[in-house]
Amino acid sequence: MLNVPVAVLAGACIRFGIPADDPAHRNRSPLDLPGALLGTATIMLALWTATLAVEDGWSRATPWLAGAGALACAAGFVVRERRAAHPMFDFALLKRAQVSASLAYQAALGLGLAALSYSVSLQLQLVWGWSPAEAALGNLPQVVTMLAVGPFVEKFVERFGTGRAGPIGAAAVIAGLVLYAILGRYHYVWIAVALALAAAGMRVVMIIASITVMRGLPQDQTSTGAALIDTSQEVATSIGMAVVGTIVAAALTGSLSTVGASAAGARTFENAVTVATLALTAVCTALVAWAARRSAKAPGEPAVATG
Repeated sequence: MLNVPVAVLAGACIRFGIPADDPAHRNRSPLDLPGALLGTATIMLALWTATLAVEDGWSRATPWLAGAGALACAAGFVVRERRAAHPMFDFALLKRAQVSASLAYQAALGLGLAALSYSVSLQLQLVWGWSPAEAALGNLPQVVTMLAVGPFVEKFVERFGTGRAGPIGAAAVIAGLVLYAILGRYHYVWIAVALALAAAGMRVVMIIASITVMRGLPQDQTSTGAALIDTSQEVATSIGMAVVGTIVAAALTGSLSTVGASAAGARTFENAVTVATLALTAVCTALVAWAARRSAKAPGEPAVATG
């Protein structure tokens, strides 16, 4: 129910605050329904494979069948998008340095968001015994920091340029992940600092990536660019949550709800979260390094307007 007034407010702001598109610049390509179904099935089956691997074990056929289904759907998606007259996703767009670098940055942020938000919520409730409302408040430093640094992002980017501001922001996210993985189990102060540090970096990278990918696309493909930005982060977040959940579930011998009942259970959970967070941090770092090198090949410096 809380989403309803937010959606109404967003609709009103879009209707009265954003100029209408020029009909001449609209992309009138028909919907690629087969591509959309194959892409969705790929993501669902891939995430389900991780769940089945923990619940049934690799000795059962179910995770292997789900994994094979994910690979088959992925192959079908690639074939469909390469042959369709109006593909949902044109793989040629990834050859544009601005587009591929921006999507890599967004994917890195998605992994970082999963490692922090999901793990922190579990830790606060299951290990430290916080209520759901208290755990939500415990994530507040992330939200407050995102709102607070917003007005300063434009000046930050103007001073350092997108070529350096992106890696600096991403480095803050990585530092927050490492801080949480190593010290987050000892005191909430470390969690708060990690959340704030990562949120500040995310805010910078989100804005740079969003604007850069738009400037790397033709005018009639900007809606596709916006969808790609959201999709890359959402998919990466889902994958990150699946990784954390799989590692934690594989490490525990009992129910997740009884983790805090014993010191041994809490320690096992915290160790699993540390392993999962550091694993996602490594992938996040690799994506950021690749994106930084890729963005160096992008022509020009996009102007940043955070509005």
